[in-house]
Amino acid sequence: MTEHTTNKVAFIGLGVMGYPMAGHLSNAGLDVCVYNRTASKADQWLSDYKGSNAPTPAEAARDCDVVLVCVGNDDDVRSVVSGPDGVLSSLKPGAILIDHTTASAELARELAALAAEQGIGFLDAPVSGGQAGAENGQLTVMVGGDEGVYQRAASTLDCYSRFHRLLGPAGNGQLAKMVNQVCIAGVVQGLAEGLNFALKAGLDGEALIETISKGAAGSWQMENRYKTMLQDKYDFGFAVDWMRKDLGIALAEAKRNGAQLPVAELVDSFYAEIQEQGGGRWDTSSLLTRYTRRQ
Repeated sequence: MTEHTTNKVAFIGLGVMGYPMAGHLSNAGLDVCVYNRTASKADQWLSDYKGSNAPTPAEAARDCDVVLVCVGNDDDVRSVVSGPDGVLSSLKPGAILIDHTTASAELARELAALAAEQGIGFLDAPVSGGQAGAENGQLTVMVGGDEGVYQRAASTLDCYSRFHRLLGPAGNGQLAKMVNQVCIAGVVQGLAEGLNFALKAGLDGEALIETISKGAAGSWQMENRYKTMLQDKYDFGFAVDWMRKDLGIALAEAKRNGAQLPVAELVDSFYAEIQEQGGGRWDTSSLLTRYTRRQ
């Protein structure tokens, strides 16, 4: 692990990802101040980890070397970063702002410009690995921004990631996450179709996956989701609502750059069906229910 070049950090947003990520920072010995819109969540975090909390993002960011944000969407990021009580109203020159939210590349470029005006470094750094990856400190981080800022932030990113890489200027981290989600959508749909075919064909699902997962068909989704899919369990993991948000960002970007995403468009429509079934909070592997729960 890289030697720490920071001391005081703030973490804004204690959801299923941010809560453990902030915890890893505390466990690494950093002075962590947290902010969460629902104050009781921040109180709970303080019962689990060493640190402090603040009533506003601005107060959390005061005197910090690094501020990390992990909230819901573009509007949420703008609220906690550039709003009246946002972190940019108090963050000191020379500090670094890292946005781990999955958001638009346009927003990343906007925030990079605002931060630069105040002499603050900015990185857009969406993550992949899900709740388990966050809890185990095994996230993959896709980073956009300046090389020098990235190098200064590396020791902070090390605290909760197994791999991180700078992929170009501000916005490129978000573009990379869009590719990530497009790829996942196709893989999960393929797995759902394959398992449904297996069930219809009378195959032993577990024996089948234990076999084909060792070959070219293997994937993270297959290894980590096939058992719960066969058990018809989806009340965990990465929610359909969030996947549709992410795919919406990717599809909007594709319209701007001319990329064709026919599979992503189709899978997005399938997730819309899952939402209509009341499965907005189900894991993304719930695509299988389009086949198994139909009357």
